[in-house]
Amino acid sequence: MGAELSLVAAFIVGLMGGVHCVGMCGGIVGALTFGLPQPQSRGRLFGFLLSYNLGRIASYTLGGALLGGLSALADNLLVIHQYQTILQVVAGLFMLAMGLYIAGWWTGLRYLESGGRVVWRYIEPLGRRLMPVTRPGQALLLGMLWGWLPCGLVYSVLIWSISTGSAVEGGLLMLSFGLGTLPNLLLMGMFAASLQRFVRYPLVRYLAGALVMAFGLTNLYLAWQPLPA
Repeated sequence: MGAELSLVAAFIVGLMGGVHCVGMCGGIVGALTFGLPQPQSRGRLFGFLLSYNLGRIASYTLGGALLGGLSALADNLLVIHQYQTILQVVAGLFMLAMGLYIAGWWTGLRYLESGGRVVWRYIEPLGRRLMPVTRPGQALLLGMLWGWLPCGLVYSVLIWSISTGSAVEGGLLMLSFGLGTLPNLLLMGMFAASLQRFVRYPLVRYLAGALVMAFGLTNLYLAWQPLPA
C-alpha cells in the first residue's frame, strides 16, 4: 500500500475505531471531564480535552517513530529482500483483525491488551500524581501517559507501523491514526451521552469493521503482487 494511501487508511481506522474508543476510553474521558474544577465554560472544557488528546496523539506518534526506526535498522542489518513484503502481509492481517475487533465479531486483540497491562502498572501511578488537573499543561502530560493505555486497536496499528521501515513514516502513520481518533474522543467529552447512543447501533460497528477489513485485504493484495507466481 502506498505511503499516502496508508496514511488515509490509518486515519479512517482511527475514525471508524471510535466505536471501540467509546467503550475503551469513555470512562477515562468521563473521569477526566468530571474531575476538572467546576464550573467550566464549554470553551475551557474543550481546551482541556484538546490538551489531553494532543498528549495522547504525541505518544502514539513517538511509538510509531520508534518501531518504524527499529524496523529500518533491522532491514539494514538483515538485508532480507522480502523483509518489507513480509511485514506488509503481517500489517494486512492485523488490519483484518482490527476490522473484526471493531465490528465485535472477534475479540482476539484483547490478548495484546493483556500484555500491555504489565507496562501500564508502572505508568498508571505517574498519572495519579497529575490529578486533579487544573492547568492545560497538566492535561497534556496526563494525555501523554494515557497514550500508553493497553488497547488492542492502538497496538495493532503500532505493529502496522513496523511495516513502514522508516521512523518518519512510522510516526506519520500513528499520527494519522491518532488524528482519526480525535473527533470521537473530543465529542465524547463534550457530548458523551449522544455519541454513546450512536455508536452502540450494531450497523455502525459492522460498517466500520467492514471498511477497516477492506483496507486490510487491499494491503494483502498489494503485498502479494511482488511475490513470484
